[in-house]
Amino acid sequence: MSKIFFLDTETTGNVLATDRLSEVCYKIRGENNIQTELFKPPVPMSVKSMSITHITNEMLADKPPFQGSMMAQTLSALLEDYTLVAHNAPFDIAMIEAEGLKVQKFIDTLRVARSLDTEAIIPEYNLQYLRYYLGINIPDAKAHDAESDVLVLEALFERLLEKTIKTEGSEEKALEKMLEISCTPSLMKKFTFGKHLGKTVEEVAGTDRGYLEWLYKQKSEDPSVTEDDDWLYTVKYYLSK
Repeated sequence: MSKIFFLDTETTGNVLATDRLSEVCYKIRGENNIQTELFKPPVPMSVKSMSITHITNEMLADKPPFQGSMMAQTLSALLEDYTLVAHNAPFDIAMIEAEGLKVQKFIDTLRVARSLDTEAIIPEYNLQYLRYYLGINIPDAKAHDAESDVLVLEALFERLLEKTIKTEGSEEKALEKMLEISCTPSLMKKFTFGKHLGKTVEEVAGTDRGYLEWLYKQKSEDPSVTEDDDWLYTVKYYLSK
């Protein structure tokens, strides 16, 4: 079995430049144990983040910092030899790299799920939406709970891997393909927000070029959006045509 581990983080917020880890959870593929721990971040939890994760500043007050922790040391060793799997991986990677760790190889299940949905049928690609849309049954798994999210992530990964194997022929080649997809900006197919909700990007490029120019400016300036690479790549692609 390939060396893979699943990771989920909870954070003080979603601004890549300033927010930090408050909880880390991981599970090695093929093993039953889930490791999870709270950490005291150098910045306080935002009210928005507390409302989603139910992790409060009071809960973190007596926790150790992530840097220098046993979990940090364990993850550092894992990252040298294992492939990290996360949903919207660039965000989790940014959070752990802000703590001094270095990610060598990763698979982003969000990007892979979107790539495999060639007809853009799935309305949303966030982890919990895919859980219910694809009928992934994880008893007692809660939303925005790190351990539950890791279990859903693992099940989603196996589903995506199985589908990729059908086209690539083997698990080894499928994993190579998933790594390739994860590391390459991809074309977004449809708008899931804004005044062009539900329309294809290609259609909007032909009817409202000004909107794409505005969107490019917004995405390039907003550090809280974690799909910037894909949207910037997509908008630049269509503006150059």
